[in-house]
Amino acid sequence: MTASPGRRRVLLAAPRGYCAGVDRAVIAVEKALEQYGAPIYVRHEIVHNKYVVQTLEKKGAVFVEQTEEVPEGNIVMFSAHGVAPTVHDEAARGKLATIDATCPLVTKVHKEAIRYAKEDFDILLIGHEGHEEVIGTSGEAPDHIQLVDGPEDVAKVEVRDPSKIVWLSQTTLSVDETMETVGALKEKFPLLVSPPSDDICYATQNRQLAVKQMGAEAELVIVVGSRNSSNSVRLVEVAKLAGSREAYLVDFADEIDETWLEGVTTVGVTSGASVPEVLVEEVLEWLSQRGYGDVELVKAAEESITFSLPKELRRDLRAEAATLVAERTGKTAEA
Repeated sequence: MTASPGRRRVLLAAPRGYCAGVDRAVIAVEKALEQYGAPIYVRHEIVHNKYVVQTLEKKGAVFVEQTEEVPEGNIVMFSAHGVAPTVHDEAARGKLATIDATCPLVTKVHKEAIRYAKEDFDILLIGHEGHEEVIGTSGEAPDHIQLVDGPEDVAKVEVRDPSKIVWLSQTTLSVDETMETVGALKEKFPLLVSPPSDDICYATQNRQLAVKQMGAEAELVIVVGSRNSSNSVRLVEVAKLAGSREAYLVDFADEIDETWLEGVTTVGVTSGASVPEVLVEEVLEWLSQRGYGDVELVKAAEESITFSLPKELRRDLRAEAATLVAERTGKTAEA
């Protein structure tokens, strides 16, 4: 895979782009709009990608930060990152029909948190403070979960019983950084229990593996993704650790700075798990116009996982929402 002198080329990561959970969530919004008509309210960005959000807004999706912003009698969809139980309660109080587009892999972590909390474990959740997924998972067992935001946080961790603690993680982290944190936790708590299966999602791991394979040869790695996308940001970090001289995150091809190409013969290109392929194609075209038309695939894994759409899309949610409002009106009239 070594480039000949003077030859300009692109190493294109595979897999890249949409994972099964993102694909499911985006299709769920599109199906809801098709089935029920606009507006379909979505709590937070359905996935962390600027282009996807803008495209869905044009079709009639309305993105809100809080459940209370949705007018009663409407439909609200919860994003792929998952929500805390309190958010479901807010939707019920607001007389809203709901569609839960939480990624099944995130749901798995939620169920693990519930299980270990019932067994009275202290749960150390490895993740980034303020991320929607972390907020949702923490909300499942707030009295049992404490956040560990990297190895530097380990020193301040305190638990009730060092023989009854377990670690869980946000699904979109860097595998290497997470295991570094786990290692530090195990030094402090030798009896720390690991989750029954890896919490970091298969797509995150596969995309990082592809970047590791290209990083040693690509002087420059361009990651297509939004800045609020945790897994996209991690790909930039992984590229640099793998040996790439520079790595940058861009939403669109026109954000690439031509000065990045100075002295570069090999450019690595990949995209985060919430990025549609059209944006990668635009980057490849931009590079081709500047002499980087020779594209080689760097294949790290095969992906064939798919998830079924949320079950709520099989019901008449507009009618359900109207019934909820009618029940409330009836109770008011009786009072």
